[in-house]
Amino acid sequence: MHVRTLTGGLAAALLMSMPLLSGQAMAADPTSDSARSLAAARVLTYDASGSAEFRSAVDRGAAIWNESVGGVEMRPAASGQRANIRILADNGWPRALTASLGNGTVWIGRQAVNQGYDTVRISSHELGHILGLPDRKPGPCSSLMSGSTAGVACTNPYPNAAEKSEVEGNFGNATASPSHAPARIPVLVRD
Repeated sequence: MHVRTLTGGLAAALLMSMPLLSGQAMAADPTSDSARSLAAARVLTYDASGSAEFRSAVDRGAAIWNESVGGVEMRPAASGQRANIRILADNGWPRALTASLGNGTVWIGRQAVNQGYDTVRISSHELGHILGLPDRKPGPCSSLMSGSTAGVACTNPYPNAAEKSEVEGNFGNATASPSHAPARIPVLVRD
């Protein structure tokens, strides 16, 4: 019981400090319009400066999530700003390492691109991991999180209704009820 109380208090303190880390200030009154607005859409910044030739695919993947959900918004980090999400290009397979909900590193691997997989789908899928979604393999093309199991011909970069709902729940619950936010540990997801 004591550990649960301590964990809840730490989670609440961390969640209260997250807006400050992303460059936003929280109003003192949690019922104020600005506090409700912040709870409505948590802003995550991303640094795609290391994404090389995949920069436009990364920006499009972030835009797709912004169009698809209201609980979180991804924006490019300002120069010199520490980003929530770091995006890199490499010669391996695409993957994501989540440090916590909304924070981590994405690699847009050239191995999958060279095999013919769509770069925007890869980007949107890997960002989905950072937003708390697991792989759902095997799966149809209509499921973004089915990843490579949907096949090379699949170019769908959009989350389905269940995936959208899960992300909304991840961010809605995390901001509205800090003591009930799920514990997150770093997880490397290789697609």
